[in-house]
Amino acid sequence: MDNMDSKNNHSQTITGTVENVIYKNEANGYTVCDIDCGGTLVTAVGTMPFLNEGETVTVTGEWTVHSSFGKQFKAEHYEKQLPTSKETILSYLSSGAVSGIGPVIASRIVDKYGEESLDVIENHPEWLSDINGITLKKALKMHESYREQFGMRNVMMFFNGYFGPATAVKVYKRWGAASVDVIKNNPYLLCEEINGIGFERADNIASGLGIDRNSPFRLFSGIKHILSLELGKNGNCYLPIDQLTAKATSLLKADQEKISDAIAELTVQTQLIAVKFGNETAIYLDYIYNAERYCADKLFELSKTAINIPVEKTEKYIAKAEHEENIIFADKQREAIIRAVTDGLLILTGGPGTGKTTVIKAILSLFDVLDIETALAAPTGRAAKRMSISTGRDAKTIHRLLEADYGEDNRMHFQRDEDNPINAGAVIIDEISMADIQLLSALLKAIKPGTKIILIGDSDQLPPVGAGDCLRDILNSGVFSSVRLDTIFRQASNSLIVENAHLINNGKMPILNVKNKDFFFMARKTGSETAAVCADLCMKRLPKAYGYDPCADIQIISPTRKGETGTVQLNKLIQALLNPPSAEKHERIIKDAVFRTGDKVMQIKNDYSQEWKDRRGFSGEGVYNGDIGIITEIDLKNEKFTVEFDDKISEYDFSQTDEIEHAFAVTVHKSQGSEYPCVIIPLADAPYGLLTRNMLYTAVTRARQMVILVGKEEIISLMVSNNRQMKRYTGLCRMLKAFVNTD
Repeated sequence: MDNMDSKNNHSQTITGTVENVIYKNEANGYTVCDIDCGGTLVTAVGTMPFLNEGETVTVTGEWTVHSSFGKQFKAEHYEKQLPTSKETILSYLSSGAVSGIGPVIASRIVDKYGEESLDVIENHPEWLSDINGITLKKALKMHESYREQFGMRNVMMFFNGYFGPATAVKVYKRWGAASVDVIKNNPYLLCEEINGIGFERADNIASGLGIDRNSPFRLFSGIKHILSLELGKNGNCYLPIDQLTAKATSLLKADQEKISDAIAELTVQTQLIAVKFGNETAIYLDYIYNAERYCADKLFELSKTAINIPVEKTEKYIAKAEHEENIIFADKQREAIIRAVTDGLLILTGGPGTGKTTVIKAILSLFDVLDIETALAAPTGRAAKRMSISTGRDAKTIHRLLEADYGEDNRMHFQRDEDNPINAGAVIIDEISMADIQLLSALLKAIKPGTKIILIGDSDQLPPVGAGDCLRDILNSGVFSSVRLDTIFRQASNSLIVENAHLINNGKMPILNVKNKDFFFMARKTGSETAAVCADLCMKRLPKAYGYDPCADIQIISPTRKGETGTVQLNKLIQALLNPPSAEKHERIIKDAVFRTGDKVMQIKNDYSQEWKDRRGFSGEGVYNGDIGIITEIDLKNEKFTVEFDDKISEYDFSQTDEIEHAFAVTVHKSQGSEYPCVIIPLADAPYGLLTRNMLYTAVTRARQMVILVGKEEIISLMVSNNRQMKRYTGLCRMLKAFVNTD
């Protein structure tokens, strides 16, 4: 076939001129275009950044058949070819590919310089100022724009074989035309500065470039990689030096003495921080140490500097509130209300049904009387929404409260900080157990001295996904005012969910044999039987018996992603039964997952630039980790899909599917901060490390109306008795205790 050659059984190349750019994502380079391959028009799709009409390209990839648009060429790699004739140069420049050059200016350039036009733009831009309508300043801008077009080409060619064009775009945006030289000198910068490139891939590139395996760059990067891995995988803020040395020696296959020298050198450079905790030497990444140190200092400062209100005045208000609301606060509730007013910092904890919401509402009313402006927030969107509903006040995510956004470096920045603090006299944060050390540090930076702060959470739930164990560290330090609500109130005591949650939390088996309450157990022996029952409950039994909507009201929560009762397999099973393929539903396979119109999905990362609109016509930005919605439309032609959440509708590119995953079943970690009318918990098989008491407790407390455990009773017994909590290496507790020990 002319201009269409086979490279091997799978990969082929096409060469032609770009006739029409149908769609282009400027952020990641994803492009849909028509290419004229010697008279045959081919639709090509894939990451092809800086591609413009009129350019000649060679594209490597494979043929695919689209369900709606037929045969397409899926691009894996592409190369631009410089136009050489006057006609093709004029067509290229007239397309607008080079900033500042339109059809008129293009014609003048080609009339004057002919086939040398592109060489002049690249190497002698000052000559362009001889042309009418082009100043020297404009000429230099044209030169920079042209260099950008073909600098990207050089980067993609250099990295071809190491990673795809989407990652090459990130590299080019970071280092520009110098990218190749920068990476040749130190390829380990890739894993330190480019999202999506891990140490192993950078190490492979370094090996291909002939970098010595004992290179300081390699040792430094490997050591920092281990500490970074600990942050996300195990939640550790630091590692003891002996553990770090052993892990680095194993990973890098390097001499232990060289590893020790590298750790010492990194501490001299302050990229790592070494701290003595008793007989243990803790090694931190610098930014994690700074976050812990800042949290300790700021929490202590806030506890000492808030404006205190006399206790007598508070007690008079409490008496008045009890009379007006016809209630009597329990002793612990009364203590919490008083401490919220009289102390600078309060930690309020307690399990379900213990009256935390009643206390928060009373505190808010008292702050109103005292004319104290209050800001409310929680770590996730669903937790913030729950807080808004329960208090009747506006509550935001912590990120939204801090006005988070992404800069040109594609990293998160907070507009609210020490120089631009939150304008409030009191800040109340719910579900604080979910906040990792970096988020807590960012929050505290935005709270000005003199502001009251109330941290609310359940210390018996799972620790945060990220590094640290902030709520437990703060409580265990014993430095600040804390009140633990432990009385279950009459209305809540009628709920077997509440009763069983407290039994589980106290290491006792939940009541499983009551038939007419809100907590049920269905015994099954195998994972496949358990999965089948979960599907049947979701599909038929619960909707028929209770009128539950399978998507809106029922949530399957599993301890694990893997196995027959893990979220991956359960999502495939429920999708096949609840939302099977049909001629009326569009679908798209992306990374081994089938996304289909009607699927229940969850946003799995905070995206503050994601645009949305609501049913009233209002629009805004920001979709958050934990938001659950339904795919209502898949636009195959424009490579987009629409998700309708509870309170907003948002449109995604197919390239954004790393932000979305199916949510017929979610992990316990992903469910934190959320509540659902009905929760189904499969308990047939999971890694032992996940079968813990706080895992079961957290899952059970996600339900408002009904809990159904499905699986083996011995698994429930194991989880209840297993109070093992993975030790996290954190320093916050000891840093806080030091304030007391030095007083």
